[in-house]
Amino acid sequence: MKRVLNIFNLKQKVDYKTEVLSGITVALALVPEAVAFSMIAGLSPLTGLYAAFTIGIITSIFGGRPGMISGATGAIAIVIVALAKTHGVEYVFATVVFAGVIQMLAGVLRLGKLIRLVPHSVMFGFVNGLAIVIFISQLDQFKLKDSNGILQWLEGIPLFVMIGLVTFTMLIIWGLPKLTKAVPASLVAILTIFGLVVAFNIDTTTVGDIASIKGGFPPFHIPKVPFTLESVMIILPYAFIVAGVGLVESLLTLNLIDEITETRGYGNREAVAQGLGNFVTGLFSGMGGCAMIGQSLINTSNGARARLSGIVAAVMLLVFIMFGSSLIEMVPMAALTGLMIMVAVGTFEWVSVKALNKMPRHDIFVMITVMLVTVFLHNLALAVLIGVIISALVFAWESATRIRARKYVDEQGVKHYEIYGPLFFGSTAVFADKFDVKNDPHEVIIDFMESRIADMSAIDAVNKLTERYAKLNKVVHLRHLSTDCRQLLKNADKLIEVNILEDPTYKIPFN
Repeated sequence: MKRVLNIFNLKQKVDYKTEVLSGITVALALVPEAVAFSMIAGLSPLTGLYAAFTIGIITSIFGGRPGMISGATGAIAIVIVALAKTHGVEYVFATVVFAGVIQMLAGVLRLGKLIRLVPHSVMFGFVNGLAIVIFISQLDQFKLKDSNGILQWLEGIPLFVMIGLVTFTMLIIWGLPKLTKAVPASLVAILTIFGLVVAFNIDTTTVGDIASIKGGFPPFHIPKVPFTLESVMIILPYAFIVAGVGLVESLLTLNLIDEITETRGYGNREAVAQGLGNFVTGLFSGMGGCAMIGQSLINTSNGARARLSGIVAAVMLLVFIMFGSSLIEMVPMAALTGLMIMVAVGTFEWVSVKALNKMPRHDIFVMITVMLVTVFLHNLALAVLIGVIISALVFAWESATRIRARKYVDEQGVKHYEIYGPLFFGSTAVFADKFDVKNDPHEVIIDFMESRIADMSAIDAVNKLTERYAKLNKVVHLRHLSTDCRQLLKNADKLIEVNILEDPTYKIPFN
């Protein structure tokens, strides 16, 4: 029983008032986001709302990060928009189901730990780029469609009204916590702006002007896709991309919330929960999704730390859809716009700007590259992948230049090469240049106490070196090889023949 309590964090101390109020606030913020993302994908607004409900409640109950909010996201919408246009919504549902299975397998295989390979500079770029994307996306609320359906900037009184309401919202969110934290400032801001608009009959854009959110309980629906190899080949590429993008965004959001709350989430459990959420939502007419960084930050900034807030948000969203659509459709977009702009401001890592003159140049380059890819391509997974690759290449280059060799000849006339630094594919050329094969004595010892043979390229480099000595009838000994180095050489015994000089007093440091 205790194990069950620990798994679901049911023993966690819960501030019920904070959790419930924060959940309601998040639910209000979820509505326009889910509607907008479903429309980006060319789908009905309800497909986004249903996804926000099903994924939100499943990940809140079973996920690895209490307080994190999941639902329909722009990253997933961008991936599936082409599929929706070419093959229709049924293929989207089937893709989401397949993606869910892939994500659950990733969690079971414990691939969530791979997120640890993401450098801090990539995280800075990801978070800053996402903050800019959130801010830019809110600028559409200052536009209105003309008679041709083209968005045009507001002018005159409507523009000033929108700016005034948004600014007032931001001031409440910024100033109220300085006076009291009894209630979430974001919820107070939304209710205040809603009250002003209704009381003074202010003409401004509301949620209902974007789309109707009225609907029922998500209907169970098996995707109507022919079970043929051709259909599978259409679905699988999209499914892998949806699964990959969803996991990257979710696990990066998990890491960010970990830092903010100074607690630890569980990536593999979150991957399984994300997969289960997508699998279920694909069977209940949802478009799929993943963790939502904006709503997660709203939740944590309100003080929510438990699973209850996410559960309340999902349940309240369903209540809005089924019973409160007419009221929610009256909520001014200005209030939600101001809230999301404050989220963007809070998301941006301002410390990264202050530290620019202190960061290594390659870290600055990686951060800016990831940020630009995020902003202009809106592809978070690609941005992170590019950042990781650049960081890995820089690390390999720097490591390749660190290999050194101390040289001396002992009393017996044996020449010693004490190698330090990693011997791998990037450093083999520098390693080979360290040896004076032609002028060395008959017997040579290569000491790896401060180095290690890391890969097959390193083995090949050692092999070629020993061949050069063998042609001159000289003997080479390898000393102080770690266990893993010895295993590599044993596996490659058909490629290389050298003497391993045993040292009974040496304790292997790399076990």
